[in-house]
Amino acid sequence: MCDGCTRRQFLGSSAGALGAGLFAAKYLRAGSSEADRPTEPMPKVRICAILTGQPLTGRNWSFCEGDVPALHQKLAQIEEKLGNIEFIVGHADNAAEAAPLLEQAGPDAPVLAINVGMWALQNVMKLVMEQQRPTVVFASPGTGHEWMYPFRWQRRGAPVTLMPSSDDQELERAARLLRVGPMLRQSRVLLVLPARGTTAACDPDLVKEKLGVDVIALPPERFDERFEAVDDAAAEAEAQRWIEEARQVVEPTQDDVLRAARASLAMDQIIDEEHAQAIAVGGCMGWLKRGFPCLGFTRLRDRGIPAVCEGDMDSLWTMLMFQYAFDLPGFQGNNYFDTAKNACWTAHCTGALKMDGTAGQPAPYLLRGHSEIGNDGAVPEVLYRIGQEITRTKLVNLEHLLISTGKIIEVPEKSIRACRTQLCSQVKDAEQMVLNWGGGVLDHTEDAMTLLHRVIYYGDHSSSIRHLGRLMNIQVIEEG
Repeated sequence: MCDGCTRRQFLGSSAGALGAGLFAAKYLRAGSSEADRPTEPMPKVRICAILTGQPLTGRNWSFCEGDVPALHQKLAQIEEKLGNIEFIVGHADNAAEAAPLLEQAGPDAPVLAINVGMWALQNVMKLVMEQQRPTVVFASPGTGHEWMYPFRWQRRGAPVTLMPSSDDQELERAARLLRVGPMLRQSRVLLVLPARGTTAACDPDLVKEKLGVDVIALPPERFDERFEAVDDAAAEAEAQRWIEEARQVVEPTQDDVLRAARASLAMDQIIDEEHAQAIAVGGCMGWLKRGFPCLGFTRLRDRGIPAVCEGDMDSLWTMLMFQYAFDLPGFQGNNYFDTAKNACWTAHCTGALKMDGTAGQPAPYLLRGHSEIGNDGAVPEVLYRIGQEITRTKLVNLEHLLISTGKIIEVPEKSIRACRTQLCSQVKDAEQMVLNWGGGVLDHTEDAMTLLHRVIYYGDHSSSIRHLGRLMNIQVIEEG
């Protein structure tokens, strides 16, 4: 909920009304038809891996011939590890040799250009750039002078970035970033109205044009139907799991947890029915009679399904992009500053437990009542890891990525004000960050939620975010 506004003001906000109107006019339906639904899992993303230049024996500016089989093996290992990509691998010294590889990979395939010898990359890239394919150039030291050109091409408008490194683990990072665009274009997300956020993020036509994502807006009645149909035994088992795994149950009653568990299972059902990759729920503060969705958001994020509250579409697109890039869930929250500690606090009433990814260990949590409605309902207070490096970010207007980094220095044992899940992170310069909050690209809005929300990830992903920005033609702006 936005700071400084009442629940009535929140539910009736103009931003929410705008988002609801856009989606209702263009996409609202009670659910997709069977013909609209994908019948198969998301297909693997094809990446055209082009080896440019000739490997040579002896001392030279190139890979040695014996290095090439090891490179092929590395690409096969990356395919197996990620599971959702397929490399189309071949050698090309010019556009004519690159053309059949690109055709085989398909028109939607991005490019991983691996420089193995001198002076071929420029010839190959002429065709790649003509086709406007997002491209990562990997250039090991001593394999030529081609590292000088990719950022020149990028500044001229090509969606290209460069990884000049001796570490072949960078090839995996490149594959993760290159798959983001194609995966977005295969994605569909659900919105339980209303939508909120920047105008572009709330316009399904602009979302489709920029990101390629299909948006299905659902009326709250669809959720109500699924809520009532949840199996009683399944809801009781889910509620008991939350209670047993909690470090402490503070305010919630058994019935509070049961309704939240029922809401969680209802969202699961809708996600499965619609074959969706993410969900946003607007008007959360009106959900108490249904059971607050916060526990459900936590479960979904831990499964690798982005789920955002308050209908925040900017945060949703951030979570979806970074889920595909990093296989990590995000913590969406309000932010406020403490210059005495050179720190930024982030707080919300839901958060992922498995911030290290689906295979990671869950963080401990308390079960709490929602702090802004008289402690009713059941929400998690997640106790995040002190000392952990973080990245704080948000995609706004579909064209700017706000980023900052920090380290968690404090997490309350039991929060007493603001939203339940909280972390305090040390930042580079809190005073400067306050001045630069929004990076100048949010000055057009007075909506508190849009201004407040950022999404936090474990780890410093600033380098990868800059690479991703170049590949997707998104401007990266440091807030602090």
